[in-house]
Amino acid sequence: MQDDTGNTGDAEEFVRAHTGLAAVPYVPEIRLHVISTHAARGAGEDDRVYELWERAGRLPFWACPWAGGQALARHVLDHPEIVRGRTVLDLATGSGLVAVAAALAGAALVVANDVDPYALAAVRLNARANGVAVRVAGGDLLDGTPSQQVVLAGDVYYEEPLARRVTPFLSRAGGDVLIGAPGRACCYLPDGVFEPVGVHEVPAALEDTPSKRTTIYRLSHTT
Repeated sequence: MQDDTGNTGDAEEFVRAHTGLAAVPYVPEIRLHVISTHAARGAGEDDRVYELWERAGRLPFWACPWAGGQALARHVLDHPEIVRGRTVLDLATGSGLVAVAAALAGAALVVANDVDPYALAAVRLNARANGVAVRVAGGDLLDGTPSQQVVLAGDVYYEEPLARRVTPFLSRAGGDVLIGAPGRACCYLPDGVFEPVGVHEVPAALEDTPSKRTTIYRLSHTT
């Protein structure tokens, strides 16, 4: 597996120590390292997230299968022609769920990007667990232009400052762009930029309801 993040053994060990392998509820073909009960005995799932947040120093998006990523991974596996034989960028990858799905669907090359080194460690572990190759790329890419033929983003419109930067980045992509956007009160999806291509009811234990209606959108390059 290709890597451009340097020494990562400590980060991978941290992920292993606080997670366990489990099938993704809406995408059971894929197993991820997710927060496990041994990490905080007797605690609820929300409590385990907060404990890991304290240990990691930032919210551990990489330790849970969020609704946007689950829906987008499902969409990619159900429609493999979207990525088959093409280069793919999974932006703000978190656990790497969408990146793994793209690799399983036959993408020629998958790059998983995140600013969190623990996320990149989780991607490496999750790619190995599912027998696929994913290249990880750390750092903030949003001031650049994606070179891949397909850009995927599982859940990137949950806060306004990020949304303001993500939309121009995605609009600079030369190929296809797909996002997963759960129905939340705090969704900052811009009007007139995307068109819906699918809707999923996704199990979402860490949301405010047991499931989240999540829409897959395609960037409209005609806008």
